[in-house]
Amino acid sequence: MAAMKSVSALVLVIVLVAQSQMIPQSLAQTCSSTLSTLNVCAPFVMPGAAATAPNPDCCNALQAVDHNCLCNTIRIASRIPAQCNLPPLTCGAN
Repeated sequence: MAAMKSVSALVLVIVLVAQSQMIPQSLAQTCSSTLSTLNVCAPFVMPGAAATAPNPDCCNALQAVDHNCLCNTIRIASRIPAQCNLPPLTCGAN
């Protein structure tokens, strides 16, 4: 349950950043609603998750998200550390 809250909080932060940045308001609203459907993927993406593959609900939610929406959101979220005067995130292949 705590993992779902963490993912929900992260999605909310990303959506809010996306809405306040370079995405037009109407597109941001559509993007926001489709990104929130990705919460069903939490059991697969959380560190230490027992799931080794996404479930059909996760795959369907991912398929429904506009790729530009997802890519722009990831791009915007990757800039958050710099805007907070923190070092950039580096992710290994773990």
